[in-house]
Amino acid sequence: MKYYSLQHNAPKASFKEAVIRGIAPDKGLYFPENIAPLEPVFFKNIKDYSNEEIAYRTISQFVGDEIDPTSLQQIVQETLSFDFPLVNITENISTLELFHGPTMAFKDVGARFMARCLGYFAETSSKPQDVTVLVATSGDTGGAVANGFLGVEGVKVVILYPSGKVSDIQEKQLTTLGQNITALEVNGTFDDCQAMVKTAFLDDEITSRRQLTSANSINVARWLPQSFYFIFALKQLEEISKPLVFSVPSGNFGNICAGMMAYKLGMPVHQFIASVNQNDVVPRYMENGEYLPKPSIATISNAMDVGDPSNFVRIRELFDNDFDSLSKLLTSYSFNDTVTRNAIKTLYDSYKYIADPHGAVGYLGLVEYLKKNKSVQGVFLETAHPIKFLDVVEKAIASEVTLPESISELIQKKKESILIKNYQEFKTYMMDS
Repeated sequence: MKYYSLQHNAPKASFKEAVIRGIAPDKGLYFPENIAPLEPVFFKNIKDYSNEEIAYRTISQFVGDEIDPTSLQQIVQETLSFDFPLVNITENISTLELFHGPTMAFKDVGARFMARCLGYFAETSSKPQDVTVLVATSGDTGGAVANGFLGVEGVKVVILYPSGKVSDIQEKQLTTLGQNITALEVNGTFDDCQAMVKTAFLDDEITSRRQLTSANSINVARWLPQSFYFIFALKQLEEISKPLVFSVPSGNFGNICAGMMAYKLGMPVHQFIASVNQNDVVPRYMENGEYLPKPSIATISNAMDVGDPSNFVRIRELFDNDFDSLSKLLTSYSFNDTVTRNAIKTLYDSYKYIADPHGAVGYLGLVEYLKKNKSVQGVFLETAHPIKFLDVVEKAIASEVTLPESISELIQKKKESILIKNYQEFKTYMMDS
């Protein structure tokens, strides 16, 4: 399998090269040259397969011969060492819980898969070279990457996060591990963090000293495994005679893009809903066909506070940059914090389900879609455990949420981070450390 840059001004890359580089030399995101649909019988008999078998069948064509089959199966098995339960809310609404991994966020799968791929490449390389994983986070990515790469030989991790704009638990998850993990606390927004990361990849002085890669969903090894979730949901549905609709809380749009990849692989999906907070670039685009990025707005669903979602260019590519084709499959809605808090309360009061702010936004998108499309089976993704947003959730439901023991222990740990005010300070750290 070869990957090409979506800027179309860089050489094609192998899976290994795409994973190690993260982003192409021309600043473009890598995209697979071919997408071969899986056999229809695979989806028809999906209940007969284990999660590991589903994941291996889904990812193998994108890895190609870069990782031998036995090692790839082992990587998949280690990646999927926890559950992905589908929980019924109403007759036609369910939620897929993606927070049962070590950092209680959906990004655990992509981070663990990518870490193990890089570990494999380091072990099998004839000329091993340390790799620096450079990642910007608006919340859960940082913790998932830190945990997934902790202690991986030959890999150093540098995480940039916006000061005061992630939850306390999220911050502790990325600032308390030590070893090969360093957290840089940026005086700015997620967009500022992401801009620094992108600039670093183009800075010859930095890249001449360090082999950089990114663990954001721009990296193919972080992005592609997220397609597993959607097929896991299909497997768990009691009956699939109704058209299937997924509502995905969306920030950088990697998760919903991976869902659309599952669709391109042959999975039967009637509609995707990109449910966003007040960062409404995509809903506006779906209304008028104009893609106009803007500065991000801080909300209670902070992992979705993205004003220029990187992966939307991949979504366009999946549909040959044809707006009409995309609009047949994608609907997008925006919701403010007040409506989100009310949704958390409704889910608890009416169904005894505790959702985090991101899952609540996903629920709202599905409810909105169902107003005019009643005869469908809807699934919204619950992307983080509610305890990661404890203040917001407890106020919304007027009740206490029990802390898991692992989180209680985490809160007691000492935060260690380096304050960064601008790109020059960030560059100085990268050059000197």
